[in-house]
Amino acid sequence: MTMSDAVILSAVRTPIGVAFKGSLANIPAEPLAALVVSEALERSGLSADDVDDIVLAESMYGGGDLARHAAVAAGMPRVPGQAVNRHCAASLTALANAAGSIRAGMDQVVIAGGVQSTSLMPQLTWRVPGTQETRQAMPPTFPHTEEVNDDVSINVGWNTAQEVGLSREEVDAWAARSHQRAVDAIDAGTFDDEIVPVEVQGPDGLPFTFSTDEGPRRGSSVEKLATLKPLHPEIEGFSVTAGNASGVNDAAAALVLASADLAAEHGLIPLATVRAWASVGVDPARTGMGAVEVIPEVLERAGLTVSDVDLWEINEAFASVPLAACRILDIDEDKVNIFGSGCSLGHPVAATGARMITSLTHELRRRGGGIGVAAMCAGGGQGGAVLIEVAAP
Repeated sequence: MTMSDAVILSAVRTPIGVAFKGSLANIPAEPLAALVVSEALERSGLSADDVDDIVLAESMYGGGDLARHAAVAAGMPRVPGQAVNRHCAASLTALANAAGSIRAGMDQVVIAGGVQSTSLMPQLTWRVPGTQETRQAMPPTFPHTEEVNDDVSINVGWNTAQEVGLSREEVDAWAARSHQRAVDAIDAGTFDDEIVPVEVQGPDGLPFTFSTDEGPRRGSSVEKLATLKPLHPEIEGFSVTAGNASGVNDAAAALVLASADLAAEHGLIPLATVRAWASVGVDPARTGMGAVEVIPEVLERAGLTVSDVDLWEINEAFASVPLAACRILDIDEDKVNIFGSGCSLGHPVAATGARMITSLTHELRRRGGGIGVAAMCAGGGQGGAVLIEVAAP
């Protein structure tokens, strides 16, 4: 086996649904995963016999292996499957693991991505220590060192705004712009190349094709956002609201990665090359700063600087997160989340990173090439990032 660049041959995603009441609320994670895996393979120009592995991110599922489910459901029973969890950054890690295996010469073709069905994720039952009492609970995301670590509106949204000195007006303005950019992208058909429509059943029992992200709100404005109550009114000046936080969502995304040598042998033109990736840990109370901390790391590994990057996707877990990155790292806000992000499109946790890389890949292709970085904070005090390059035609 020889070392080769890891290239992206295809990148797709489902439209993003609003959890519990949206169009994907009754579609389990397994068929969502199978759908994007099958479509990504179809668009790649390769066959199931070429695939060495599938690596899919999953979050808050309490066990299982969605990647293996997807392999079998997509007609690839001989392909194994690996589940990855780094919470919000899980599908960036899935991509990194796939690219690393290809770069090491161990695998030639790996399908990577993530799937999130918040609407149908299993509910875990916990026994209260020292008693026979049981309670339903989410899997623990944060170390229970402080009560604040259990509330992402504080350790991600509010603490980040406080550390950087961001006002309520600033985070609301970012969120309003996120919605406007997402609506503009939908109206322009920008996402058409990356979205795989999903056949679903409506509340009336009739089938329909779900093909448009549900989260972006038309007419969102700073004035409307200013009327929303803070999530913690007992904290003086608390700036986080439902309007400047990410949504709760369902979606899936998948990319086919291959060695550059194999792509050349098959006469395939790569969409992009995965150049670098990185993950970092931060104090859980500073989780929102994970994106700020990981960006310099991934740039250093790629031998690049902020000025070399043409487009950024910095997930809007809360609006304060990308704002903090722009302020601290001197990133041009006009190059960040140009089609919206978590506040508007939503945050289907395990799929978000793959969605970000998918959108970056397609947009850089439209622009004739460039460097793109996807970065995000992640639960428990982490940050993850992946850097891609799209070659000029």
